Amino acid sequence: MRDGAMAGQPLGMSRGELLALPVAIDLETGNRALGLGRSKGYELAKRGEYPCRVLRVGKAYRVVTADLLDLLGLAA
Repeated sequence: MRDGAMAGQPLGMSRGELLALPVAIDLETGNRALGLGRSKGYELAKRGEYPCRVLRVGKAYRVVTADLLDLLGLAA
């Protein structure tokens, strides 16, 4: 079972939620959009294998929203 499902949160995001995202988002939101669990998302980011561009800002990871939308086929 995935992390979000265990916490009672639905996995994934609606098209409207995705299109309303800011320029860069936290890794948790990127994971949710991709249906990834917390551990898997952080593991991929740490190894440089996240499916879209991730920026390291201090100790935090930020997902570039334009790349995420392109990956999901929602780019304008």
